[in-house]
Amino acid sequence: MLELRPNCECCDRDLPPAAAARICSFECTFCPECAETRFGGTCPNCGGGLVARPMRPAALLERYPPRPERTLKAHAACAA
Repeated sequence: MLELRPNCECCDRDLPPAAAARICSFECTFCPECAETRFGGTCPNCGGGLVARPMRPAALLERYPPRPERTLKAHAACAA
């Protein structure tokens, strides 16, 4: 099952389940702005493409909630 991460790992912006987010095949998670402007649509961790994160149906969020832990990584492009 897809792990819904709660934040952009670059700028730490909140990404609630219904928010637009970009992920790679390893589920690295970024806000659309960082994904496009800082990384050009390519994951800085694995080099894979960043695509729109699918929405989890609201009826399933209680049973399958987003992950509570936040992830931040020190990418050079995030320091700006």
